[in-house]
Amino acid sequence: MPAGSFAVTVAVFTARYDLRRPALASTPRDELYAAALDQAEYLDEHGFTTLALSEHHGVDDGYLPSPLVMAGAFAARTKTIRITVAALLVPLHDPIRLAEDTLVLDHASAGRMAYVFGLGYRPEEYGMFGRPWDTRGADIERAVETVLRAWTNEPFEHKGRTVRVTPEPYTKPHPHAFYGGVSKAAARRAARLGLGFFPQVRDEALADCYREECGALGREPGFVMLPGTGPGTIFCAEDPDAFWTGYGEHLLYEARVYESWQGQNDSAVRDRSMTVEEMRKAGVYAVFTPDELIGRLKSGELQSVTTHPLCGGLPPEAGWESLRLLAEVVKPAVGG
Repeated sequence: MPAGSFAVTVAVFTARYDLRRPALASTPRDELYAAALDQAEYLDEHGFTTLALSEHHGVDDGYLPSPLVMAGAFAARTKTIRITVAALLVPLHDPIRLAEDTLVLDHASAGRMAYVFGLGYRPEEYGMFGRPWDTRGADIERAVETVLRAWTNEPFEHKGRTVRVTPEPYTKPHPHAFYGGVSKAAARRAARLGLGFFPQVRDEALADCYREECGALGREPGFVMLPGTGPGTIFCAEDPDAFWTGYGEHLLYEARVYESWQGQNDSAVRDRSMTVEEMRKAGVYAVFTPDELIGRLKSGELQSVTTHPLCGGLPPEAGWESLRLLAEVVKPAVGG
């Protein structure tokens, strides 16, 4: 490091939830939901940055199909922490109703909600809702344009009728929104829609493509939220070996299911491991001691921590162990 320079660590702490309960999980589903709400309140009190929710449909393990409802529950239990739905699968929703629901959440959360609009990548979900797969790119653009127009609070023509969506936005000019994806087509679509861009991979070429398209359209680029460096999902334990031995199968379950879904789609959290031991070596999922994690954050090797306290139906006590170390030991040591 050059003389006179110094490292400044501003760590971002995120906890994500998808409320899966696979067959290997021993905790009843209602207890997993209750734990998620209790943990959201705790993380709010301890200054975590963001709670993140995801959306998938028709999954055997009960993967969260209604993130807006869960976001409302999180908003009711918290005061300052941001709540992000990433990704919100817009083509599977009626855009007028989606605009209404998101505006209600905008007020209920006092502007703490953010949305990453996305296509999804599972044809069976489109089939479940009777939505065409082949035209999904054009369909999401029309749907997002409808949502953005509805958020203006002004009357407009929609499918031959005049509609006006209320209430007016709490967040001006509208709720925080990004477009997500892993391709240059997604980057260009984000620019055309006038949204920020949220790639699922750390690829500066995608960010450049987005900014170039904004320039070509005469628009000021929005914020580009590239994934951080390092592991995609982090846990903290006094004894990482014991954590892996006791709970590694839950982490492997999540990785294997995502791998079976993604096909050619890449992401920052993709792990092709077949065994727990392979996962430990791959490093996409990581378990650190508090001191190890503090050291990596202070050195700048890591700038953010994303954890998944109930990963693969992880028993709540295991999630709590990790969260308390992150919130009460690691975070105070590095700031946030």
